[in-house]
Amino acid sequence: MSPLAKALRLWHTVRWLKPVQVYGRAWFRLSRPRPDLRPAPRVRALAGHWVEPARRSPSMVSATQLRFLGEERDLDAHGWDDKGLAKLWRYNQHYFDDLAAFGAAERTAWHRALIARWMRECPAGEGTAWEPYPTSLRVVNWIKWLRAGNEPVEGMLDSLAAQVRFLTKRLEWHLLGNHLFVNAKALVIAGVFFEGDEAAAWRERGWRILRAEVPEQILADGGQFERSPMYHALAVEDMLDLANAMGAYPHICRAEDESLVTARIAGMLAFLRAVSHPDGEVAFFNDSATGVAPSLAELESYASKLVYGQASQTATSPADAGGQAEHGQASQAQASQTHSHALPVHTLADSGFVRVAHAAAVAILDVGPVGPDYLPGHAHADTLSFELSIGAHRVLVNSGTSLYGVGPERLRQRGTAAHNTVTVDGANSSEVWGGFRVARRARARLLDASTLPDGTITVTAEHDGYRGRAPGAGDHRREWRFAANATLTVNDLLPADGARESHWHFAPGFEPVVDATGRVLTASAHGITVRLAAEGAAWRVTRSTYHPRFGVSEPNWKAIARFEGQAASVRIEWQPCTSSSSPTTSPLK
Repeated sequence: MSPLAKALRLWHTVRWLKPVQVYGRAWFRLSRPRPDLRPAPRVRALAGHWVEPARRSPSMVSATQLRFLGEERDLDAHGWDDKGLAKLWRYNQHYFDDLAAFGAAERTAWHRALIARWMRECPAGEGTAWEPYPTSLRVVNWIKWLRAGNEPVEGMLDSLAAQVRFLTKRLEWHLLGNHLFVNAKALVIAGVFFEGDEAAAWRERGWRILRAEVPEQILADGGQFERSPMYHALAVEDMLDLANAMGAYPHICRAEDESLVTARIAGMLAFLRAVSHPDGEVAFFNDSATGVAPSLAELESYASKLVYGQASQTATSPADAGGQAEHGQASQAQASQTHSHALPVHTLADSGFVRVAHAAAVAILDVGPVGPDYLPGHAHADTLSFELSIGAHRVLVNSGTSLYGVGPERLRQRGTAAHNTVTVDGANSSEVWGGFRVARRARARLLDASTLPDGTITVTAEHDGYRGRAPGAGDHRREWRFAANATLTVNDLLPADGARESHWHFAPGFEPVVDATGRVLTASAHGITVRLAAEGAAWRVTRSTYHPRFGVSEPNWKAIARFEGQAASVRIEWQPCTSSSSPTTSPLK
């Protein structure tokens, strides 16, 4: 890339930043606050009801053996900040998620030893251990462990207070988004756990941030604004944790602040159901994978235990959700678990997703922005991609996310060709680069989402990501047509001078086989057979990789349809399927 091209890419990246991100980064790098190691304030007596939080899979294999991101390491061999390990792995070391994982009570002795070891071996204010994001998560996990009835390890409360004090001086204004959100959440939860003026100041500082960030980050359709289903699930957990803390210490927080959280939980749960597959796990748009956030089932269970945020079967907005959530209608949480699944078309217009349930199939479509303009760090170039499940099994999948950092594999996983959408000359629809950067980005528009009198469901959207970047390129328009029988036709129109290809990634187990015409492929697994017939394009099949969890790379198959003109159509049939041997719906004109 030429120096001019690099300069333009940088300009298109930084031009969207908020001023606080610019001067906040300078302040964060230059500031060197000193830890405050005074004794902790007194712990506040529990006045309400604390419920068991959402659980994850255990990460402690033994007293010293830890497993994160598919990699198992021994603490004795690597310590707490081995620079030879990936940064994300080292971050996970310091979260202490195992304290609230499945079967945590059985590992109490390990937990006590691990906490004591962390306090001995992680000097105050130094290294990855004291960075604000892991500090925020650790503060909350330590408090969850204490609220579960565990006696504090010697020195634990003083350390906890020192961590909170240090966090107040290292808030992540330069990053904003989910990082600043969890900073504020930790301050609020620590501020209700301890008592006194210092704790009240932590709590108020956290609420000042949340009063601005909750309306900014939680959209009207219930989605978290970074448009990652995985990070949305984490945001649901954050809100439930806040509700849990407020229920355990009633009347400590202002009623309007409590409502800021509780009025949105039902809508956020409804959104999570809409972007989850029938297997109960999230779709892989933007940075998403399983095993990072608690599962949908765990979050539903957590919500059902709380008087706040009961999931409303009819809630369609935060305001609607709030009215029922605050009345604690426990039956609604269970009744609504399948609500999103029952809707033939569920349009999440603010976030830019559409869920279609049709003839034993569920399709989740990405028709919105890649993320907030000033914060696209978790964005993939996946505009107009979609995922398809049939019955309980995923069939067409985005490639997922197995790693962060900087490198060619990270770029590949973020690229358009790793998703079920269209490339021009191999270019990405949004200019992803580095580990978490986006320069020019696709602007998507949802044009239609409707059900016709004959039962056909149509969704049409377009984006301008190739305009001005690929020779002769106009907008990419895609139409999904779900016919009354078990068929889906995907019509693509993309004027461009270059080679246009649509990418179709199959879940592991499905091996596509192309017939002699090069126009039809079939694939079978799990008792499901799918048939994809192309019009205006020809198929080729290649190997690829699928990344359903961090640290996991599974072999899978990918089919590529090479356009012969400006338009191409792919008709997908599945069992039960029609006997038609060719597409019957013409490409967009």
